[in-house]
Amino acid sequence: MTGPELNPSSTLDLLRWIGWAQQQAGLDWIRERDLGHQQSFVLGYLTRSPGAIQRDIANMTRTTPASVSSLLQGLEARGLIERRPDPANERIKRVYATESGSALIAGFDDAMRAIEDKILGPLDDDERITLHALLSKVTAKLATPSRD
Repeated sequence: MTGPELNPSSTLDLLRWIGWAQQQAGLDWIRERDLGHQQSFVLGYLTRSPGAIQRDIANMTRTTPASVSSLLQGLEARGLIERRPDPANERIKRVYATESGSALIAGFDDAMRAIEDKILGPLDDDERITLHALLSKVTAKLATPSRD
């Protein structure tokens, strides 16, 4: 998104550019940990929802149980997750992030706040407040983002 082809002609083009910069920074952060996007997403989910079942993970990632199985095998081989039988039904496996898995992705939210500070660095505090208020006004009329 650099070079002569970049010529944002609208406010939404500029917002997309900001979103792209934030997304690239997030991807760089997870790549530094030798993770893929879905792997980091699943690890984050498991730290917030320990003991999820594979079907829940498939629904959350909007993928197939077979794809999730492969993804979990990779994380399990690295010692980042573990599967344990459900005490009530041993056919069901519950999935947990290990201490290593949780530690690997710890700090993502802090890193994203740092990226926000960098992106918004050219603005003073009053300009940041104004920008936030204007974007809040625009998004108040939009549907809430969802993974559905």
